[in-house]
Amino acid sequence: RDVGKALGLSLDQVDMLSKSMSWWDDREAMKQRLVEGGFDLDNRVIRQVIDLTQELIGFPRHLSQHPGGFVIDNRRLSRLVPIENASMPGRTVIQWDKDDLDAMGLLKVDVLGLGMLSCIRRAIELVNGQGTPLTFSSIPAEDPAVYEMIQRADTIGVFQIESRAQMSMLPRLKPKCFYDLVIEVAIVRPGPIMGRMVHPYLRRREGKEPVTYASEAVRKVLERTLGVSIFQEQVMQLAVVAAGFTPGEADQLRRAMASWRRRGGIVPFREKLIGGMLARGYEREFADQIYQQIQGFGEYGFPESHAASFALLVYVSSWLKHHEPAAFACALLNSQPLGFYSTSAITQDARRHGVELRPVDVMVSSVDSTLEAGTSAPHSTPPALRLGLALVKGFSLDASQRLVNARAQAPFASTEDLARRSGLDRGDLNSLAAADALAGLAGHRREALWATLAVDEATRLELPALPTQPPLLAIPTEGEEIVGDYAATGLTLRRHPLALLRERLRKRNIRSAEEVTNSRNGQMIRAAGIVTCRQRPATASGVIFVTLEDETGYVNLVVWSDLADRQRRELLGARLLCVQGEVQKQGRVVHVLARRLEDLSALLGRLATSSHDFH
Repeated sequence: RDVGKALGLSLDQVDMLSKSMSWWDDREAMKQRLVEGGFDLDNRVIRQVIDLTQELIGFPRHLSQHPGGFVIDNRRLSRLVPIENASMPGRTVIQWDKDDLDAMGLLKVDVLGLGMLSCIRRAIELVNGQGTPLTFSSIPAEDPAVYEMIQRADTIGVFQIESRAQMSMLPRLKPKCFYDLVIEVAIVRPGPIMGRMVHPYLRRREGKEPVTYASEAVRKVLERTLGVSIFQEQVMQLAVVAAGFTPGEADQLRRAMASWRRRGGIVPFREKLIGGMLARGYEREFADQIYQQIQGFGEYGFPESHAASFALLVYVSSWLKHHEPAAFACALLNSQPLGFYSTSAITQDARRHGVELRPVDVMVSSVDSTLEAGTSAPHSTPPALRLGLALVKGFSLDASQRLVNARAQAPFASTEDLARRSGLDRGDLNSLAAADALAGLAGHRREALWATLAVDEATRLELPALPTQPPLLAIPTEGEEIVGDYAATGLTLRRHPLALLRERLRKRNIRSAEEVTNSRNGQMIRAAGIVTCRQRPATASGVIFVTLEDETGYVNLVVWSDLADRQRRELLGARLLCVQGEVQKQGRVVHVLARRLEDLSALLGRLATSSHDFH
């Protein structure tokens, strides 16, 4: 996009360029995509775009990519390194990376900033607001019910273990205690995956493979992880005990592991690593395996302390999801953007867990989503989740706060009263009407929109008021209401869109997610759902994982690279995707191996859906 803009292409052309390609396309694939997008490869500017883009691949998009990094020195930093203003007010960036800072002896402090920390804080505050005292430290440890939920991979919204890869691993690893979560967090990473240690660990954990050690020294390093190196510290210790590295050399290896992609930093260590292990009587296969693991750990291998810190947040967020589902879902909504799942997926999941959901309403909604007393017995039933004004598209936070402040003075008597006392303009009122947030004042969407048209504008001529009779406007159909909900808030509290299409889908022999889960292993089926997520891990050899959602749950697709190339348009472009494929079941893990894809997006009409793609 940047190269296209710099070379003078129109924004439409730049948009077409970017949508024609994916991050994994090589130079030849790039040319093919451009031809498919209607671009002329003989055009000099287009050729320059291709050449310059290829040159830029691998360079950082921005300087200073750590949002919580602080560089400290007892001299004026500007006398040592160029400093420039960041896009955020009050923030600056410098042009050196961590290795430069280390070489200059400057102190660098990184402050971990995680959205889940804010989400957990908000959830605990919501629980306390319902009269139940709770703190981070008072959450009960090692709750069997929480681990049972994790083993089912019922982890939408939970920290770290909500991705497709993690959700596939959970029913196999079956975490039963905190240290299992530490391993879970660390093992689904490029380091152990590239080092080919995931499957050996699982087989040993399940008792399908004996736990063996190359020596007693290796046993001491790897015993707690069943003979498999999972943590960064273990790899460094192996370099010392198996290859004869000194502690100083092991620390140099650690630094090289952190930057090997940029420098090829571990290549100088290869001969000493492998030679040292062979000289000490270790098999060549073992030596090569350790070197492979070190290469993998350069791709984001976890230190054990880091994994333990993350595992604590995994457990706490899982506990909140299991025991306080309304507060957790509410906190997730108020912490967006966060994690893999959209506001629609979060609310759909909350509903499946028995949470009562209530719509945005100008008569009661706050700026953020909140908890309210349950319907039947306020003090004995779980709280209900009231959606906040912040979810209304096109309605600013400032306008939301003015509305809440005005309502605190006195309830609104009419749409005009709301507009006058809150200082809302026509655009604000239209946004509220489109979100069906004026239902308590003006009726359904169409009546609410009509009511906003009657609100006096400041420029209106002072004419005598004429008696008017509101027209009888047709009530929107359920389908129109759902389309309106998605367009205005990105979610609906009515039936799932596919519930309305279910009979049409059945006539095409398309099964629901629930029916797919209950199918037998190896069965050929057809299924369809709204695309919520596409992923293509760098360690998956071109395989693309797709998640489909319907009114009964989720269908997880595995799309091999050859099918992805043949049906790229359907795979990347469909909002409602139909798959014909083979059910693959391994315990509680259910996937569909795609054989053929079909784009059914036309059935959604004007329904606006979004998906979390390739993040």
